Amino acid sequence: MEDLFNYIIGRYNYWAAIILLLIGLYGMIAKNNLLKKVIGMTIFQAAIILFYVSIGDKRGATIPILDHGHGTHQAIEAAAYANPLPHVLMLTAIVVGVSTLGVALAILQKIYRVHGTIEEDEILETIDQ
Repeated sequence: MEDLFNYIIGRYNYWAAIILLLIGLYGMIAKNNLLKKVIGMTIFQAAIILFYVSIGDKRGATIPILDHGHGTHQAIEAAAYANPLPHVLMLTAIVVGVSTLGVALAILQKIYRVHGTIEEDEILETIDQ
């Protein structure tokens, strides 16, 4: 039982990502306020980024820069190096997330100017009339 507890506690970053993912999903689905939906989307994106960065972590690994020159032909042990691809992809995801947030806030501002509210139910009522 103690081994299971240590296994679960040892993977706290995955649990944090799952909890954040569920909070963001709840915010996007259950809330009627469009700003709260955008906040839920942002939390969801942060959870995905945390998850992928956690996957890219490798204990005891070093950066994949070789110390020797071009003339040597030594075997490289890949297990000693960390894979930089998840981190690079998450940098791109952060940029896309920030731009998505900016566009979403600009659209919300326009919706508020046109309808006078950002509540989804009230907007749908004004559209139906």
